Amino acid sequence: MKSKWFHLKNQAIKLRKKGKSIRDIEIILKIPRSTLSGWLRGIKLTQKQKNILKRKWEKALVKARGMSVIWHNKQKEERLKTAENDARKLLSFIDLNDKKIIELALAMIYLGEGSKTKDGTAIGNSDPIILRFFVTLLQDIFNINVHKIGCNLHLRADQDPIALKKYWSKELGLPLTNFKGVSIDKRTVGKPTYSHYKGVCVVYCGNIAIQRKLVYLSKVFCEEVSRKFGRLAQLVERPVDIGKVSEVRALYRPQN
Repeated sequence: MKSKWFHLKNQAIKLRKKGKSIRDIEIILKIPRSTLSGWLRGIKLTQKQKNILKRKWEKALVKARGMSVIWHNKQKEERLKTAENDARKLLSFIDLNDKKIIELALAMIYLGEGSKTKDGTAIGNSDPIILRFFVTLLQDIFNINVHKIGCNLHLRADQDPIALKKYWSKELGLPLTNFKGVSIDKRTVGKPTYSHYKGVCVVYCGNIAIQRKLVYLSKVFCEEVSRKFGRLAQLVERPVDIGKVSEVRALYRPQN
């Protein structure tokens, strides 16, 4: 039985012999690719025609990849915007004037990023936002004089210490005189550094009591939250009777 496109077969063969791709013929004649593949299987193309089709295919691939990157970037942009909106919505319920909350936030950052040695209180990071937060609270909550805050830089071999001291001084709002030592990683000799990377800045003060307070505050907070939510999870996993429901409710009842 002849297909309903059979009357176009000779035209399809002529187009193929001229070097048209199967996709081009499909678009021109509106014939399914499966039908064209059977009709055109035995037709040989010249090397020149093959090279033309290959270049066209490569160009189309580059364009498709570019469109794919644009699409993925747009999707990522939308996800980031959603995350930002969610964060701002959550922050709207938090009293940023409550220094206890701010101190707890600093303690949680310190638990992950801060020094736990006996030398003092210090945080090292490559992100100015984290260090600016640390510097601000050292002064506003712990009343540390700005001149009591020191900074050391850890840089790669091709980075300029003077320029980066100025960069970190401006980012953290600290005098240049607060920047003391500079350590150069000799392992990076001959390896170019990305322009956005400004090294690691270590901000410190000699008051060990601040470190102790932040570390214990963060650990006790983690333990308390884990204990309470862990207990709730255990109760939910088991068959719950009326007594247990009351116990769970009591656990989270606001304290007077």
